[in-house]
Order: sequence, then structure tokens, then C-alpha cells
Amino acid sequence: MKVAYLMLVHKNPRLLRRAIGALSSEGCGFFIHIDRKSDVREFAGITGSNVFLSEPRRSIYWAEFSNVEAEMQLIRQALDSSAEYDYLVFMQGSDYPLRSGKYIQSFFEQNRGAEFMSLVKMPAPGFPISKINTIRYTSDKPIRRLTFRVMARLGLAQRDWRKYLEALEPFAGDACWALSRNACRHILDFNATNPHVSNFFRHTHVPEESFFHTILGNSPFLPRMRRSLLYRDWPGTNAHHPETLTERHVKLFEEQEKVWGDDQFGSGEMLFARKFSDANLHVVDRIDEMIRRKDNDKITDAYSETAPKLDV
Repeated sequence: MKVAYLMLVHKNPRLLRRAIGALSSEGCGFFIHIDRKSDVREFAGITGSNVFLSEPRRSIYWAEFSNVEAEMQLIRQALDSSAEYDYLVFMQGSDYPLRSGKYIQSFFEQNRGAEFMSLVKMPAPGFPISKINTIRYTSDKPIRRLTFRVMARLGLAQRDWRKYLEALEPFAGDACWALSRNACRHILDFNATNPHVSNFFRHTHVPEESFFHTILGNSPFLPRMRRSLLYRDWPGTNAHHPETLTERHVKLFEEQEKVWGDDQFGSGEMLFARKFSDANLHVVDRIDEMIRRKDNDKITDAYSETAPKLDV
């Protein structure tokens, strides 16, 4: 089982180095896009035979289509690799694994054929249809952006998605995923032959939470969908960012052999968590200790199941 980790980062180089170390195992690769606005010298020490920087570097802006463009670039780079990865896992710069790289590869082997992307048909709780019907312009068009922000407050920057998406039904969900090679190839092929879809989502708020979801939600991959593998702690329904994780969260993770999620996206194991930073690496230390303990417990359990019984 070969796994490619696609990483979109703009800070936290020490956390990134730690994540690569925790996930490294035979058959994995790391494809890293560093925000053009960031000082790339801070990431100079992050190298390796299976570590690949993504070029060209793009300027990434929160909740804008630049996130989608960078993800598409990473997907394309991983699929073009001669390694022929089985699964591609998208991670952001504040993500960290809750299990070892070997465990995660084994998980994908056992769940081969499944796609991990939390998605629901819009409208749904947290994903009103206004998220795609309200016109938003990107930061590279500041005058239009400001104008349409004012118009949006007055209820004048509206459109009907059905006119632009034609027969497609809109889907949305979390901006994190782990997808098979074939699902990722479908995304690239669909985007190449349906430019009107990307043109529509270019002018939506947080398009990374609906662009990929709409493509796969209207595809043969929909029946294979399971919830995403990422744990997040949202402080409230109106919050824009999840809580920074603390030792309180680690205690919760430690108490479960498998960290489990159950919400509107379904039920399933979570193998990653958000968010961490270079400022709270002491929490990451505890995560690493937990990963080692759980791996050792798994080895011990496997041995006890296969060890011969002794006559006494």
C-alpha cells in the first residue's frame, strides 16, 4: 500500500518536520506546497528522497479558490509520480497524525476501495446554499471583492447555482480527505472537461469545502464515501476555525484505542487531528508517546494471539 501525503503549508516548519517523521514508512511520499507569501528558508531543512516540493508556489488566501488550485497541483504532481500511489491524503499545515505511518497504510489496505471525504448534499447544517449562491471575488480583484462584499450585505450579490452547475447537485463537507488514485484521477479529468464548474466555484466562499465534494458527489464514487479521517474541535457553529488542541484533547485520544467520530457525516475512525503549531510541540510530544504505546500494544496483542500455549 503506497500513500502520498499532500501538504498545504504556510508556517509551522518544525511541526511539518515532526509530521513527516511520524508518517514516514516504506512506500509513502510527501508532496509539499509552501505558500508563496511565506519565507521558504524556514523550511530549508525539510528534505528527503521521498519529499517533493510543489512548484510553482502560489499565494494562498483563506477561504478562496487559491486553496483548490494548490490542491489540484498537488494531486497532479502525486499522480504523475512513477511511484503509483494507491491513496492520496490531503493535509494542512496544522495537522498531525494520531497513528503511525505503518498503521495508516494498514488501515488503507484493509479499507481498499473506500473514499474518505465527509460530504452532505446541500443545504445541510453548517452548509447553507447561500455559501455557493452568494458571489465572492478573490483577493487578486480587490475592487470587485470589496464591491460584492457590500452588495452581499444588502442581499444583492446572489445567483442561482442551478443555472451554472446544470445537472449537478451541490455537495459540501470538510476540507480534508483521503482518496483513492482513481477518485483523484476522476477529479482532474472532470475539471479538464467541465471548466464551467471551476469557474462557478471560483466565486464562492470556502470553495475547498464544496468543489471536490460536488464533483465526487455526482460521480460513481459516491456510494464508496465514508467520513473523513480528521478530528477537529469546533468551539461553536459560527466559528471560523477549530480550537487549538491541548493536553485535554490528548487525554481523550489516549483513552480510546481507536479515536472515533460520529456526526452528520457518519461514524468512523479518525487518524489525524487539527490543529497544532510550533508553539505547542509539547502536546505533539504526548501524541508521539501515545502513538508508540498504541503500536507496541498492537504488537503485544498480535503476539499473544499467535503464541503457542505452554503446558504447565
